[in-house]
Amino acid sequence: MSSLSERYEPQRIEPLWQQRWRDAGIFRANARPNAPKKYILEMLPYPSGKMHMGHVRNYLIGDVYARYFMMKGFDVLHPMGWDAFGLPAENAAIKDKVHPAVRTRENIESFKKEIISLGYSYDWSREINTSDPEYYRWNQWFFLRMLERGLVYRRFAKVNWCTGCLTVIANEQVKEGRCERCDSPVVDKEQPEWAFRITQYSDALLDGLDALTQWPERITSMQRNWIGRSYGAEVGFAVENAPGGEVIRVFTTRVDTIFGCTYIVLAPDHPLVATITTADRRAQVEAFARKMAAMSKEERTAEGATKEGVFTGAYAIHPFTGGRTPVWVANFVLSDYGTGAVMSVPAHDERDYQFAKKYGLPLRIVVEPKGGEKLPAPDQLERAFTDDGVLVDSGEFTGLPSAEARTKMSAWLEANGKGKATVTYRQRDWGFSRQRYWGTPIPIVYCEKCDPEKKGIPVPDSELPVTLPEIDTEKVLTGKGEPPLAKVPEWLNTQCPRCGGPARREPETMDTFVDSCWYYARYLSPHFDTLPFDPQEAKRWLPVDVYVGGPEHAVMHLLYFRFWTRVMKELGLSPVDEPVTRLVTQGIVNGPDGRKMSKRWGNVVAPSAIVAKYGADTARTYVLFAGPPERDFDWSDEQVEGAFRFLKRVYALAYNHQAVKGATFDGPFEGKALEIRRAAHKALKRVGEAIERLSFNTAIAGTMEYVNALYAAQNVQTPAEKAAMAEAIRILTIVLTPFAPHLADEIAQAYGEVTPVVTREWPAFDPALVVDELIPYAVQVNGKLRGEVKVAADAAEAEVRAAIEADEKIQAALSGKEIKRVVFVPRRLVNYVVAG
Repeated sequence: MSSLSERYEPQRIEPLWQQRWRDAGIFRANARPNAPKKYILEMLPYPSGKMHMGHVRNYLIGDVYARYFMMKGFDVLHPMGWDAFGLPAENAAIKDKVHPAVRTRENIESFKKEIISLGYSYDWSREINTSDPEYYRWNQWFFLRMLERGLVYRRFAKVNWCTGCLTVIANEQVKEGRCERCDSPVVDKEQPEWAFRITQYSDALLDGLDALTQWPERITSMQRNWIGRSYGAEVGFAVENAPGGEVIRVFTTRVDTIFGCTYIVLAPDHPLVATITTADRRAQVEAFARKMAAMSKEERTAEGATKEGVFTGAYAIHPFTGGRTPVWVANFVLSDYGTGAVMSVPAHDERDYQFAKKYGLPLRIVVEPKGGEKLPAPDQLERAFTDDGVLVDSGEFTGLPSAEARTKMSAWLEANGKGKATVTYRQRDWGFSRQRYWGTPIPIVYCEKCDPEKKGIPVPDSELPVTLPEIDTEKVLTGKGEPPLAKVPEWLNTQCPRCGGPARREPETMDTFVDSCWYYARYLSPHFDTLPFDPQEAKRWLPVDVYVGGPEHAVMHLLYFRFWTRVMKELGLSPVDEPVTRLVTQGIVNGPDGRKMSKRWGNVVAPSAIVAKYGADTARTYVLFAGPPERDFDWSDEQVEGAFRFLKRVYALAYNHQAVKGATFDGPFEGKALEIRRAAHKALKRVGEAIERLSFNTAIAGTMEYVNALYAAQNVQTPAEKAAMAEAIRILTIVLTPFAPHLADEIAQAYGEVTPVVTREWPAFDPALVVDELIPYAVQVNGKLRGEVKVAADAAEAEVRAAIEADEKIQAALSGKEIKRVVFVPRRLVNYVVAG
């Protein structure tokens, strides 16, 4: 049994404890195979080289849970790995001429060193690296299984082309018309790409959100909006005098307003525009289309953006009235949203109203408000009436409420072959092929003989993984022209797996979202070599119990990996529909200047600097105490100092009471000894409950109050007081372990513990010790204080009222009065609202 030295020296003790934890393997999962499981996971990092405080906070949330649930008797899985593929490493290679594999390896070593220095409880035996062929082989395996099921296909599509990265990026990576990675403009470009048919799962993904009751509502709302299921009708407007019988198909959720449609609008790049535009309008329409092509979708459709368009010269036939309806093109309609065409009802849609007013197009009122109120005449209408109502001037449907009209009009369209009721989705299939080197090669070859249509021939499973070739970085990673892998002929040219003749590999690679779709399952068996992971381990560990990450991933990673999880279940690999039970989204750590930490602002605080000066436990305690995990906070050097002073006080308390270690007492505890035990068990209860509800700052505040209570006890002299203090110090190490584990273990060892505190059981508090004997309740009658009554602190409302109403003074105040209601404020007051 060692003793504490006089000074608190975190730089000395923390590396020692980290090494002991590693040597003992205390964080390895499956240590308790018969215990209930907890799978705690944080979103795996992209190894950019240096940790920032956002990483620290993210991983600390998971770490607190992992340590706490270990002490609560669970078998805990808490792994870590590296999202190692990606554009930043490739861009750095282009700039610095350093191979992405070299830069990534260096960054991982640096990042991992910093993680270890902060004392996280990771099971490093399960470490994964997504750029390792052992991992990305299974990306390719999934691709082939999805290809077999029709969930992967080749399409010719308009893609988001980043003019800076010179590659295709996902819709979700476009922020206000610019690349979220490099901030360069993004333009539309047509080219072949590979896509996952995620829309086949739109209903399942949307309906599955109802079961995610432990996900933040803002995340599930964002996913609902992204999927965007809309119930409505598809309507066909036949183009007048069209030689090919062209029909403009529109989708509307308000078919009840169709008699008010006074013009049709197409996207400037709608395929029918070139066909139906009249000769006298062609030059104007083509000029407008070129102007729109040079603008981003966000610029064209932003709230407040000017609505503009041109008339094509063509007319469409209204399906209900047979009337001629002019066809326009406009900036606010996109070809890849819905059908790329809208019916415009300016009296009942605000956007259509603004456009109609600008270009002098007619308004026709066809829905009046319920209750008999009449709208002004169309030329006096100041804004569109967009609510449901009662139909007017709508033929046989006049007089119907909007909802009933929608049903009957949809049925009429279907019966007359002019449309039908339908459901549409905002979500589109996920295009995932990228013109990069540093990603998973797509296991497809093209053979002129066997595959003249270039649909792609799958590489056999026996030839997986298709690995990335060694390259001359300067020659291949130029950032210009064709995909990098197309510049490596010895890799590109291969044999056809069908005929054995010459073939060409697919030179594009998979987006890194593929890597992060299923990594949580690879942790279960990171070296399993017959399937992506062991299905038996999936039965044991899935779903993930607690998942921690940023809310910015709501409609990217968090949606994609829900899709992938359902596919894995269909493949017989996993028993679950959803990957995660509880999602925790952490807030941003801002710099001292209140702006988000960024190299751009020069306000980044490096975790390594804090660890070097104050120790890991101070960094951990400060970040966790700064506020609730989901909220942003501003960095404060003064509060870091405060966290350090608190831990020094804890250490000094333990140092000063070392004489009590091992003390026991069999008799009843009274006086100071009883108060010490009360403080200890109250802390045990408060901290545990706070951790359970994700209120780590409250847990640390409770620990601070506890330490103050032990200091207030001052000298302990009697056997009972010494035994109470010995128990209190042991409990202090328990409640401190999730936040400051190195210090907790150092103190526990000095007090006789031979194993790390995290391997001990989180003890149950004694209910008799956590209740204050009596607390006062202020008693009011109609808001006026009439007395004070003391009752047991844990008394329920009925017990409190019974005690109050038995008090003679209160009885007198209530005598002859009718009690209308009672306002009960727990542990504070009771107010009787009376009459008479």
